[in-house]
Amino acid sequence: MIPDTITIVRRLNPEQLMEAVVDHLEHRLLNSIEQMDFCPLGLATGRTMEPLYAALVARLSAWPGDRLQLLRQRWLSFNLDEYVGLPPEHPRSFCSFMGRHLARPLGLDPSQLLLPDGASEDPAGAAARYAAAVSAAGGIGMQLLGLGSNGHVGFNEPPCVSEVRCRVVTLSATTRKQNAPAFEGSPNLVPLEAITLGLYEILAANEIHLIVTGASKSGILRKTLDRDGDPNVPASWLLRHPRLWLWVDDAALGEEGP
Repeated sequence: MIPDTITIVRRLNPEQLMEAVVDHLEHRLLNSIEQMDFCPLGLATGRTMEPLYAALVARLSAWPGDRLQLLRQRWLSFNLDEYVGLPPEHPRSFCSFMGRHLARPLGLDPSQLLLPDGASEDPAGAAARYAAAVSAAGGIGMQLLGLGSNGHVGFNEPPCVSEVRCRVVTLSATTRKQNAPAFEGSPNLVPLEAITLGLYEILAANEIHLIVTGASKSGILRKTLDRDGDPNVPASWLLRHPRLWLWVDDAALGEEGP
């Protein structure tokens, strides 16, 4: 049984879904800058997020110049994760991804989009420093998430409990295969490790927005919704959050969806 606390927004296809997500994000961003209470955003990467950022950039770029400049001044975001061993300028790093899809198109200073330091010679220390930075900023306001094919969120691979914090993780074969298209189609080129925010930091966000598209995600989405805090489906811990939004298209939710 799906908890009543979940807000489900369903649309016919990914294009309509992304417009709906952007409607919500634009409204929240506008309110936050007008009320001067901008909370850090929690951002994600991956194929699901590319059309979302494209739609968000198009929407925000149409704002009046003074309003857009105010947003640029107040922007602060923390990404979920970064590969270990890739410098920020590496074309396959998540830092580069965010620069291409959000920072440069929107005219943001790269220093306002924070990511773990995957190039650090001390990844565990980098994870601890990143967790401290999130905490010092007051935590995450709106957290955007995609859904991994094995139920991971961020790089919190199964099995995973809700208390885990920002740390270095070993990526599963399933995740490396899923991310292979960004690495010439070869899972062997995907880094073995990453730094990720833990479920502890994710669940501490004020709002969580899980965005799921495509028939290939319907099975793991159904499993996520059918479980309640199952370590073998890390995303199922999200069901315990008091302000969880599920944004889903028809293909991902399936004909028998709620």
